[in-house]
Amino acid sequence: MFDTTPTRSPAPGRVSDYRRAKVLVLLGTRPETIKLAPVIHRLRERSLQTLVVSSGQHKQLLDPFLAEFNIEADISLDVMRRDQSPNDVCSRVLERLDKILISERPDLIIVQGDTTTALAGTLAGFNRRIPVGHVEAGLRSGNIMSPFPEEMNRRMISQAATFHFAATPNNRDNLVAERVPAENIFVTGNPVVDSVKNMLRNLRASSQIAQLIEATTGQKRLVLTTHRRESFETVMTENLEVIRDFVESREDVCLIFPVHPNPNVLRVARKIFNRRERIHLIDPVGYSDFLVIMKAAWLIVSDSGGVQEEAPSLGKPLLVLRENTERPEAADAGVAKLVGNCPRSLKQLLEENYRDETWIRSVRKIANPFGDGRAASRIVKIVEQSLTRAGVLALHRN
Repeated sequence: MFDTTPTRSPAPGRVSDYRRAKVLVLLGTRPETIKLAPVIHRLRERSLQTLVVSSGQHKQLLDPFLAEFNIEADISLDVMRRDQSPNDVCSRVLERLDKILISERPDLIIVQGDTTTALAGTLAGFNRRIPVGHVEAGLRSGNIMSPFPEEMNRRMISQAATFHFAATPNNRDNLVAERVPAENIFVTGNPVVDSVKNMLRNLRASSQIAQLIEATTGQKRLVLTTHRRESFETVMTENLEVIRDFVESREDVCLIFPVHPNPNVLRVARKIFNRRERIHLIDPVGYSDFLVIMKAAWLIVSDSGGVQEEAPSLGKPLLVLRENTERPEAADAGVAKLVGNCPRSLKQLLEENYRDETWIRSVRKIANPFGDGRAASRIVKIVEQSLTRAGVLALHRN
């Protein structure tokens, strides 16, 4: 499934050349941290100079995740502002990162996914003629407005990036269809699987989450996450009402909902779920705690892209609160079902799977279509080859 051999192999070079090179890894959100942590650790294991830059796009949520993955940002751009727009984030990252590119002169920038931080980092690198490696390249929903603004972000990153680390063959095919040079596309798997497997080896819950799991023993735990912009207002309200009614009408079902701090989510969640029996609204949790919650779930309902990749590693069924998905592999494999923006469909799927758990039980035996836990090693191997090929140029520039 995974092919890290480019169509045109990099020319050989001296080991000392690439060890003199510098890689700047840019991140700013929880998903970026989860997926780039294995890459950062692998780069450092290989003794490559690695500069970790945090944009601070989601600072309150990001810092605990950095600590949990034993990563310390070398530089923080500190762009977080209350009620910031994607344009605010993009402009501040561009301005502040550009100064770092001038002073640090990295030989490669690595970005992940489809965040505003990733887009701004790619543009900054392109404008300074610094190669950019894009982890999780080639995801496409087919609708530039969904998810918004992520779908457009990832398409623009693909136009400016140099190296494209695609998680699946389908992602590679998307890039080839857009005329991205095939020799610069590598199917590596997604490093989120690396992170999940690493965390599961020594998974421990905090006292708060351990108590919650104990208190809900014997109940069917419905785990919910929702935060996407296109779900705000009417769609989110109606979905949460369906879930509330489903839980309240079944005494053996409970809801665990780590509520995203976005005011658009908080306001609706508190209004609909306030003081409801067997409904547990909790603050955002660390990654270990989130994996503990998902591992204990009967069924997961989410509009998150990352959850679509994590659920298969845990053998958990997932209802995707999206009209389309850039990760069709989960549905194709039988791990996930697409709900669409239709509360009636959500109601029907919840009731059907409560009555008949055949699909829920079948998911446990399905392999994760997004990777095997060795994506970071593949990505760093390609980085080493590429920097070795460019080593003479790096020495001349110095």
